[in-house]
Amino acid sequence: MFDADAILRPWFDRLVEDLPGVTLFDAHTHVGQNDPDGFKQTPEELLEALAAVDAKALVFPMHEPDGYTPANDFVMDAVARSNGTLRALCRVQPKDPGCVDEARRCLDAGVNGIKLHPRAEQFTLSEPSVRELVRAAHEHKATVLIHAGRGIPALGEDTVRLSGEFPEARIILAHCAISDLSWLWRELPDHPNLYIDTAWWAPADVLATFALCPPSNVVWASDSPYGRPLIGATQTMRMAFQAGLTPDQLRGVMGGQIEQVLAGEPRLELGPPPGAPQKALDPLIERVVTHLTTVMGRAFVQADFSEPLALARLACAVGDDAPQAEVCSAVLELLDLFDEHLAPPEEGRPIPAAARLLVFALIVARTPDVPIPALPDLPHPTRAEAEAHEPKGGPGG
Repeated sequence: MFDADAILRPWFDRLVEDLPGVTLFDAHTHVGQNDPDGFKQTPEELLEALAAVDAKALVFPMHEPDGYTPANDFVMDAVARSNGTLRALCRVQPKDPGCVDEARRCLDAGVNGIKLHPRAEQFTLSEPSVRELVRAAHEHKATVLIHAGRGIPALGEDTVRLSGEFPEARIILAHCAISDLSWLWRELPDHPNLYIDTAWWAPADVLATFALCPPSNVVWASDSPYGRPLIGATQTMRMAFQAGLTPDQLRGVMGGQIEQVLAGEPRLELGPPPGAPQKALDPLIERVVTHLTTVMGRAFVQADFSEPLALARLACAVGDDAPQAEVCSAVLELLDLFDEHLAPPEEGRPIPAAARLLVFALIVARTPDVPIPALPDLPHPTRAEAEAHEPKGGPGG
């Protein structure tokens, strides 16, 4: 049975060696059985995934087309039975006339905040109820976690306005705030109650988040079950180190800051971001990154990605004595593991589970300055060996 956590465990352990005393708190996880996208997760499955890295987590319902009151009660019960591992957010549909009452009911019952999903629930932050939901969070010094990833228009201006109007609400924009990151990073120093979570796969976005956003405004998240806590933590730590965060800053990102946020305490002040990198990415490594990024783009739309995957393999054939050999060997090992464990996607899922190894190979390629764990002493492939994986057929036009 495919177990990505077991395969990537050495990578996690190697990074934790450089972060003594780190405690992990995942700011973005879900449970539920009825999401139309086909993903499911029980509280027991989430707790098992968190236990692999000894992490705590914020948890909230997955999409529930028939309404959220039973789902919110289910999450609160799961939190009560988690021995302190889980903290709850309720979820509401802002177009529902009773959404503010439902959020207040849950806040009064002790949940730590509210989850809003503009894509799944088909609303914008200009919806009148959103302001009242953020007001309720402000009155409870609670958190509002907002989907800010794919599939939505820009929402940053509304978020900045709300964070200024309701300073006691802790607003988290999920998925590296990719809808607005291009300008939002400049606003963060003036909005200490506005945060970005790292639940995203594309290294360009995550590296930009760490390079430009104050680390005090960034929190780690896995997006479980869409991501895995062990893999998400490993990816986030690699990219944070590549971007230039210090160990103290990264300890805050990985758990220290969200603990403060949920406790209603003053946030940790973690200093300035490292800024844009001064050293360009090695051009041979950049070829690997480019081809693997193309692989993932095609995989997400369920298109054939065999050709760019073969090109990524060829790009890794740099030779045993090349300075890029260690990184390229590690990438190729991950691609071999992907081939070994490739199976049709589970029902309702767009890509196979083994694609987690493709994402991780991309991130390893894009973080060449971060230590690699001890791996089997594999010979570096020759060009002929790499070509053996190339799809058969004539050259492209």
